[in-house]
Amino acid sequence: MAASLLSAAQKFHAFDRLVFFSIIYAAGRVEGVSGELLAVLREARRNAVRLRALQQRKEAAHVVELERRFKVFDDLIQRASRVVSSFSGDAGGGSPGDGGAGVDSVDLEMEVRKKEAAVVAAAAAAEMERGSKGLAALGLESKPISSLRRDLSGVSDMEKLSLIQVASLIESSAKKGTTELNLRGKLVDQIEWLPVSLGKLQDVTELDLSENRIMALPSTIGSLRYLTKLDLHSNQLINLPDTFGELSNLIDLDLHANQLKSLPSSFGNLMSLANLDLSSNMLKALPDCLGKLTNLRRLIVETNELEELPYTIGSCTSLVELRLDFNQLKALPEAIGKLEKLEILTLHYNRIKGLPTTVGSLSRLRELDVSFNEVEVIPENICLATSLVKLNLSRNFADLRALPRSIGNLEMLEELDISSNQIRVLPDSFRCLSRLRVFHADETPLDLPPRDVVKLGAQAVVQYMIDMNAARGRGTNQKKTDRRSFWAWLFSLFGCCKKDQELGLVPV
Repeated sequence: MAASLLSAAQKFHAFDRLVFFSIIYAAGRVEGVSGELLAVLREARRNAVRLRALQQRKEAAHVVELERRFKVFDDLIQRASRVVSSFSGDAGGGSPGDGGAGVDSVDLEMEVRKKEAAVVAAAAAAEMERGSKGLAALGLESKPISSLRRDLSGVSDMEKLSLIQVASLIESSAKKGTTELNLRGKLVDQIEWLPVSLGKLQDVTELDLSENRIMALPSTIGSLRYLTKLDLHSNQLINLPDTFGELSNLIDLDLHANQLKSLPSSFGNLMSLANLDLSSNMLKALPDCLGKLTNLRRLIVETNELEELPYTIGSCTSLVELRLDFNQLKALPEAIGKLEKLEILTLHYNRIKGLPTTVGSLSRLRELDVSFNEVEVIPENICLATSLVKLNLSRNFADLRALPRSIGNLEMLEELDISSNQIRVLPDSFRCLSRLRVFHADETPLDLPPRDVVKLGAQAVVQYMIDMNAARGRGTNQKKTDRRSFWAWLFSLFGCCKKDQELGLVPV
């Protein structure tokens, strides 16, 4: 950090010298105004140096000094503007007795000098407004500076903010009652934490701090009581402060792509939370307090190190989407069956050997993905989840050998993938999947139906199973008819013998 500050200081010093000597050179060429304008510029440079010195300090108290400097800069810019205007006015008057060529020459010279003066003023304005450049980049103004701002339109909107500029922005936003603040990717790489003054943003409802390098949040973040949307993705957060649970109105929270290993116990206090993204972190477990999030509708925990889910997950009865791909899960708790509103459940690439029987209670489940696991048996109960539209059972390799016999009950099923398993025969009820339009069985050694039929598509497979069952039915009926004929013949024969005995035609 010290090396970074030293490097920054050296760069500022070199830039100051370059700007200063450029100003002296330009001012010296503008006759009649160089003295006063140069004095203004010198004063501006002194104030600019003081302002940049503030960037080395990290206490919020320095923001007050920053505001005072802005006022000084306002006055200096106004003075520079008046000097340039006065010079332009004087240059505009010409001698009426001059000839046409002389007038053109004087006008040309005055125009050149006027442009040079404007360049000097613009340089002064650029130097003075360096501290407020970050505010302009975000479309926020701490103070109306001057009409010379239009000469600075070349300032890049993507320039990143230093810590002192962030602190200034927070103060300005707090005073104006800003409700939305976007700092996505706008903090310099050296900023690893945010100032405690962040807690002053009491009116903010949406805050985006994503794609920076923040390692820690101040405890004062709990003061943002009206915050409903917080985006912190793609930072370097290791943990969250205990006060995080005080964000009682938070609805959307994005924490993906950080380095979180755990969540605070106060996390369960986020009772309004509806959308939570914890993917691409280092979580090995979710806290039991997760069950308190009864309004949670979308939970994304992909690409972590989870080995199990808390039983309290069953209390998140509003869950509609649950994504658990790329973890180390070996099983799901039976309580998963309590999620009656669940529509999407993905478990791609875990170590699951079987699904709980309660999965059949998920009456609204539309998508289930258990591919790339170690599943050996799919429970028959899954066929009670009759809303299933997409079912992926692929790549359980040597473990999965059969589909549930009642799979035909899934009459809404449109997509089924059983690739890279050891299934050889499809169950008879497969013929009932009339809506099936996508069927994948790559690298699966199916004997029934034949591989040639599978290549023709989902409906060809369904029709084959229909025809096969119809043919089998006809064969069964014929056998029953033959058996009935045999017994009828036998009974008739027995009846004839008995009648002959009664007539005395044969000995008894």
